[in-house]
Amino acid sequence: MSIKSEEISALIKQQLEGYQDELNVEETGTVTYVGDGIARAHGLDNALAGELLEFSNGVYGMVQNLESNDVGIVILGNYDDIREGDTVKRTGRIMEVPVGEALIGRVVNTLGQPIDGKGEIKTDHTRPVERKAPGVMERQSVSEPLQTGIKAIDSLVPIGRGQRELIIGDRKTGKTSLAIDTILNQKNQNIICIYVAIGQKESTVRTQVDTLEKFGAMDYTIVLSAGPSEPAPMLYLAPYAGAAMGEEFMFNGKHVLIVYDDLSKQADAYRELSLILRRPPGREAYPGDIFYTHSRLLERAAKLNDKLGAGSMTALPFVETKAGDIAAYIPTNVISITDGQIFLDSDLFYSGTRPAIDAGSSVSRVGGDAQIKAMKRVAGTLRLDLASYRELESFAQFGSDLDDATKAKLARGSRTVEVLKQPLHKPLAVEHQVLILYALTHGFLDKIAIDDILRFQDELIEYIDGSHDDLLDVIRKTGDLPDTDKMDAAIQEFADQFQPTKVEDASASK
Repeated sequence: MSIKSEEISALIKQQLEGYQDELNVEETGTVTYVGDGIARAHGLDNALAGELLEFSNGVYGMVQNLESNDVGIVILGNYDDIREGDTVKRTGRIMEVPVGEALIGRVVNTLGQPIDGKGEIKTDHTRPVERKAPGVMERQSVSEPLQTGIKAIDSLVPIGRGQRELIIGDRKTGKTSLAIDTILNQKNQNIICIYVAIGQKESTVRTQVDTLEKFGAMDYTIVLSAGPSEPAPMLYLAPYAGAAMGEEFMFNGKHVLIVYDDLSKQADAYRELSLILRRPPGREAYPGDIFYTHSRLLERAAKLNDKLGAGSMTALPFVETKAGDIAAYIPTNVISITDGQIFLDSDLFYSGTRPAIDAGSSVSRVGGDAQIKAMKRVAGTLRLDLASYRELESFAQFGSDLDDATKAKLARGSRTVEVLKQPLHKPLAVEHQVLILYALTHGFLDKIAIDDILRFQDELIEYIDGSHDDLLDVIRKTGDLPDTDKMDAAIQEFADQFQPTKVEDASASK
């Protein structure tokens, strides 16, 4: 069989047309060590800090240490299939997570992958997990209140949009409950919430998600979970991934509330990583840059200026103390970075004062700037009243004969403590908070029995809502108190018809 020259030339031309002269050059290295979520690789001389690398089994890693002989890599996923001698290649990309509206209502892991069984998240937007915080001139001062719905916080330690307010206390003192109630109170407030659970038990996170779904809060919430069974790098990177998701909304002019629950576990994960990477340990075996780890995260919370869209990201970082020791290394670090702290006291918690906020140790460095005028006016003396009550209470234990003024102060103080108590998952609108605090500071509760205070509060709110809603409307629309004579008359009207619990009933119930 003879081959025609025309056929040969046609085949050659066809091959030449499909020829591509682009060379695909990849820089690869060899794994020299793997274990505990860490790998070392030799041969990646041009790798960059924070760059994504891909192992031969498809798992990604991130460059953490750059040394003269090799690079230290944190493995983002299952490392059981990676062996010494495997190849690892550079991707030329830095660590990114998916962001955008598609994540709202979903439960995701540190890499932004869904873990709620509701299918794929369809978004083509990504953001780097590490980003330089907005500079001085890109910000504006905190001036808008972020209402938590919790009387003790909104009156004593108010939080503003763009603030970083630390929530600190021993384990099991109600820290997570505060955060969940704050998220529930953002319904219809045009705020997107992100709850970052770091090292929380999966069953606990499931309970929180169920609570958020029950109250309709998942409609504006993203839950990011890095469980205790995941490798340390996933726990370390979780808050940065959450911040990246929040920044997408902030830079588009929206308002975000992000909760980091909690940074103690993130610090422990970072210490574990650093020790395995052979970094020199410092105080309490934490690496020298642990302060920078938290400061570069928390500085990303900001209130942007009008030129950048006036969006905001408010951060509520949590830190767990041991035996109430706020002078430990991590607590003092985070206290120095944040704009105030809410201290939860275990003694108050176990004595039945919930939320167990210690007014003496709690502070907001933004203060009255994050309160509406009405709240400023009714809550002005609350902190002093509480402080003097605590002081008098300790003296009153030793003295039996007290003058009338001291008795009156003690009575007002005990009623203040009672008013600031709040049931779980029942945040109050700011106008209702102002109403009950006005009744307290203007003496309407002085003749009400302590056991009747919470019932008086609930019934007063219900009565004013039904009969004098115009008064509450003034607070909603103007942020200021309505005519005080009308307010006094309405509260007195209710107080006159309020039925105290009968003494016989009370003794019978006991």
